[in-house]
Formats: sequence, C-alpha cells, structure tokens
Amino acid sequence: MPKFIAAIDQGTTSTRCILFNADGPVAAAQKEHVQHYPRPGWLEHDPMEIWRHTKQVVAQALAGANATGSDVSAIGIANQRETTLVWDRAMGQPLYNAIVWSDTRTQDLCDRFAADGGQDRFRAATGLPLATYFSAPKLRWLLDNVPGLRARARSGNALFGTIDSWLIWNLTGGPDGGAHVTDVTNASRTMLMDLRTLDWSNDLLSAFDIPREVLPRIVSSIDRNGYGVTRRDGPFAAEVPVCGCLGDQQAALVGQTCFNPGESKNTYGTGCFMLLNTGSKPVASKSGLLTTVAYKANDEPAVYALEGSIAVAGSLVQWMRDGLGLIRTSAEIESLARGVPDNGGVFFVPAFSGLFAPYWRGDARGIIAGLTAFANKGHLARAVLEATAYQTHDVLDAMRKDSGVSLSSLRVDGGMAANDLLMQFQADVLNVPVVRPKVTETTAQGAAYAAGLAIGYWKDFEHLRACWREDKTWTPDMASADRGKLLEGWGKAVERAMGWA
Repeated sequence: MPKFIAAIDQGTTSTRCILFNADGPVAAAQKEHVQHYPRPGWLEHDPMEIWRHTKQVVAQALAGANATGSDVSAIGIANQRETTLVWDRAMGQPLYNAIVWSDTRTQDLCDRFAADGGQDRFRAATGLPLATYFSAPKLRWLLDNVPGLRARARSGNALFGTIDSWLIWNLTGGPDGGAHVTDVTNASRTMLMDLRTLDWSNDLLSAFDIPREVLPRIVSSIDRNGYGVTRRDGPFAAEVPVCGCLGDQQAALVGQTCFNPGESKNTYGTGCFMLLNTGSKPVASKSGLLTTVAYKANDEPAVYALEGSIAVAGSLVQWMRDGLGLIRTSAEIESLARGVPDNGGVFFVPAFSGLFAPYWRGDARGIIAGLTAFANKGHLARAVLEATAYQTHDVLDAMRKDSGVSLSSLRVDGGMAANDLLMQFQADVLNVPVVRPKVTETTAQGAAYAAGLAIGYWKDFEHLRACWREDKTWTPDMASADRGKLLEGWGKAVERAMGWA
C-alpha cells in the first residue's frame, strides 16, 4: 500500500495540505488567500485563488515528504463550512465570488423568511435557526442577484456547492467528468437537507425557491467506494481516490476521536466551534445550539452532534494585529496579556457580524466595556483572549441544558490552543480540565482519518483512539466567587452589545 494519506484542509484564511502516515503528520504546506470586503458586512473569497493554492500546497507537501502522488493512498477533504459558490458546469469558472460563512448581506432576506414562522421556522427539519450563517440564504441571494444565474441553474448549466464540492469537482476532473458531491456534514449546514432523511428537502427547496438541478449529490463522510479519482494531469499527477470529506468542525471531532455520545471538542480557529457527540439520533436544542450531522461512515447510520458556533475567536487576535497594530504577530498577544494580572475590569464582546450561539442576534455589534483610565493595552489584550473563553462557557452551559451531560473534560485544538494563558483561563472559567492533544491540527487529521478508514489504512475507530495522544492538561485554579464575578461582567457586556444594528 502507498505510504501516505493526504488531507486538504481548506479554511477561512488559508489552504493546507498535510501528508499523514500511521504515526501522524509527515509534511505540510500552507498558503493564505485574500479576504475581499466589497461592502461593510460582506466577505468574499476568490474560488480560483483557492483552487490555485490547493494545487500549490499539494505540490509543496509532496516535495516536503520527498514523495509523488503515487505514494498517496487516498485523499480526505476538510473545508470551511457554509461558504457558498456557484460555477459554470462546462467551463469550470465561478459565476461570482464565494460568499463566506460570516458574510451578513442576507440579513434582510432572513428577516423576511422569519416574518412567516419565526427564526426557528425550519429548525425541526434542519436543526438550524434562520441566520445569515448558512448556505441557503446565500444561494438564494446569488440566484436573485447574479444575472442569468437562475435560468442556468434550472437548466443544469450552473452548479452550487460549498468549498468541499468545488475542490472535489476540480480534483476529479472539473468540466471533464468531475464529481459534483457534498458530504452529509456539509449538506447539513446548507439549511436545505432534512436531518432525518439525509436528503435535499423538497419543502425547503420550495421555500427558498432553489432549483434541485443546481445541487450536488449527498454522500457519506467516509466512503469506501470513493467520490472519484484524481486526474493524472492534476496536482497529484496520479489516480488517487478521494474518499473522505467532512466540514472542518466535524473533521476536528473525528480528529479528536470523539466517537462516543457525550464526548466533546472545541476548536479555536477564525471562529470557535464546540461539538458534542449525541449519537445516532439528532437532539433538538432549546438553548440556541445547532443540531448537525457529526459524520457518516459508509452505509452505517449517521452520527449527530450539538454544536455551538462562535463567529469571532482567532480573527479577533488578527484584528488586534492588522486593524489596530497593537501587536506585530498573533503570538505576541500572550506575552502582552501576561503583562497584567487580570483584565482590569475590561470586557470585549467581538460581535463584528452579530452574535452566534447561543444568542443568534444579528443586531449585535462589537463593544469594549468597563474601560477606565487605568486600562492599558495589556488589559485589552487580556480581554481579547478572555472573550473566546467566555463565549465557550456560554456554549457549554447551553449544551448542559440541552443534553443533560456535564463534561468531565474538554478536548481542544486549533491555533489558539497553543496559547497557554488562554487554555488555563478556559479551564478556570469552565471549571473543568482542558486537554490538548499532541497533534493540534485535528481538522486535517480528521480528514485524513476519514479517507484512511475508507480504504482500510486505519482499521476502525478503536484503532484511531489508540493513535490519540495527550500533550497537556490544564486544571481549574480559580475561586468560584472570582469566576462568578467575571461571568457577571461578561453577561452585562453581552447585553449592551445587542440591538446596535
């Protein structure tokens, strides 16, 4: 069997390729792409730039491992979810930039839909509230605003997909027979798939006025038959099966080997995303969480999860760096925050595009509260880090209410998991241990696991559990009175962030 499993991890700010063997990651390459802000609240990506970068990082990762595409057994995809694009079937060219998950241009459209049935109008079928976050409003906006798109969609000449669909289509041939598919985890984030049937819903398509002809085929996250094979004239220069696909947060759940009900992980990336495995039946949320598909292996029943999605986490640190210029690199925020013993009474609510779980308030905007003349940039840096921990607390509290499960520990990953100060504060605020694995790139690892399981590179889920290794654990070290005072201050700040837009 060839040596490696390749994971393509296409995220909000960059695209990576990591080659894994049975022991873990071997070689990696990463390339950032441009964030386009055509109007306030709008965010777009250039799909062709993403595809170019995908080809480049594949080549660089292969070179880093002194390997060729023939050394790769299978390919898994992990992708930024909900980001929506349409392209021409015959030419392979995007018909508009990809509209990114955090884009808020569809707020008026969501409000119009909510006027007839409320924000939870489609929650029973989809597990999702009406929000700009999801793909269906974005696709409807494209159909209404890109000239000629609706007619092309109805005729089958235009294709819709999230980023996974775009990459798989291009990897497996593009206009020359490329596979137009999406896996169940990504489909569950469109607001067009019924959670129980795992198929596109005619009622939802009718409500959003979206033609079925534009949609990809829904497939399993782990698929022994594969979605297609790469072309010899493609970036792998070999025929390699693409047989694993997961939305990035579900990929991290798999990468953290959270295969049993009650197991949970939190990924600290551009946003912050906590998932709780709830088993083979979807659990309806009454506390502002999302019900989503965690993964589906071959012909086995789907596994579901509750999810708390936080829009702004690592991107707030980037804003401190690029928007305010208070730090030169993202890593500097920890040393700046360590320069003060506490937040000095300062709280930062990063509701740049509204508040996601558990509030779902599109009218919220970012605020800095509690400022006095005593506050300095160290206090602001600490408030920036603490904001992610407080938001995670709110999500975990909602999960406890919905599931009745009290976590014994929280597995963490993503870029901000490298920040020891944040991880200790996270343990203090949650009052549970926080555990970081040796491999923190669990999104890519989950994509690799999915592809490797499909072809038997790894035997089964228990084999993967045996591969997981702990790096460090932080235990709570904060008095309950101090915790309560901080959470009270955070709650006041959140209240004041609402109703601005």
